[in-house]
Amino acid sequence: MPFDRRVWLEATTLRKAGWQVSVICPIGKEWTARHEVIDEVAVYRHPLPPEISSVVGYLREYAHALFHQWRLARRIHRERGFDVVHICNPPDLMFLVALWCKLFYGSRVVFDQHDLCPEMYEAKYNRRGFFYHAQRWAERLTYACADIVISTNQSYREVAIQRGRKADSNVFVVRSAPNLETFKPVGPNSRFRQEGCSQIAYLGVMGEQEGIDHLLRSAKHVVHDLGRQDVRFVLIGDGPAVPDLKKLCTELGLDEFVTFTGRLPDSEMIERLCSADVCVDPGPKTPFYDKSTMNKIMEYMALSKPIVQFDLLEGRRSAGDASLYAQANDEIDFADRILELVDSPPQRREEMGKLGFHRMQSQLEWRHQGEKLVEAYQSLKDLG
Repeated sequence: MPFDRRVWLEATTLRKAGWQVSVICPIGKEWTARHEVIDEVAVYRHPLPPEISSVVGYLREYAHALFHQWRLARRIHRERGFDVVHICNPPDLMFLVALWCKLFYGSRVVFDQHDLCPEMYEAKYNRRGFFYHAQRWAERLTYACADIVISTNQSYREVAIQRGRKADSNVFVVRSAPNLETFKPVGPNSRFRQEGCSQIAYLGVMGEQEGIDHLLRSAKHVVHDLGRQDVRFVLIGDGPAVPDLKKLCTELGLDEFVTFTGRLPDSEMIERLCSADVCVDPGPKTPFYDKSTMNKIMEYMALSKPIVQFDLLEGRRSAGDASLYAQANDEIDFADRILELVDSPPQRREEMGKLGFHRMQSQLEWRHQGEKLVEAYQSLKDLG
């Protein structure tokens, strides 16, 4: 924090609505102070061990996080006090800290469900087994601990009601959407483009389940199979899969055509996206992705960019006519949809971008979502 855009918007919105807000989060690369106050929000940070993509690595990371969250929750209760514990996932283990606060401090609990963890595990490892079912139990216990649930879309709301057995009146949809007052488009910058080439941009975390390998194989089809060496790809973000993705990029002969930027400051990230002709989300059709709303889709729409993605339920619900939709997990069709937009008149891309921005402005942006968040918190007061 404040790097996590959704949680920071939630924190500052609640502060403006009259709540006193304290946040517990890990130390980040740019944000290293153990304790500071930003925009009247008190931020308490804790260390984490290095991220390792393995069962032992995850267990070690979660054990550290839970210990520090419990320790800092006790400190905040002592120093500032609180009435509500607002927990986000993944992982679905923070109910352990929330349950402590509920039992010993009488706190209400809000479960802000960012991901379907069992489905995410299945998408990442392509199997179920013991850890999948353990996550189903953790999810169930998190629902049971929560007084209300905040879902990021309609599909997640349905899961909370059906699988989580929450009352319809206790589940609220608050989408992850940028604040259009601060997340604004800028003009394209020629230094981020190669003259005579079209630019395709991806933004997001680079994990094993994100489908970036699909995008690289689609890029290989565009560049080598179809001979379109006038197309460049820029991948913005960081994550545990980056070394393997760079290796795959080299194996596919794409080093000249693909740029990995790493994590960027917001200003440069926005500038690079605005310098692209098309923005993409290669998240594959799985139970996880089909029901999830990706932040990148909302951010592309906020910047009036045309989109290519696979045909996913929530992806289509979010983007509508602002996107082209490739057949499920078909890398060739994904490449063809990219080229369809690249080779279209600029007016078509501009019109798609305008449609996406209008959806953001009229329905989806944070101005609308913040009102729903405050409404959800008001329901806690009504519970007594």
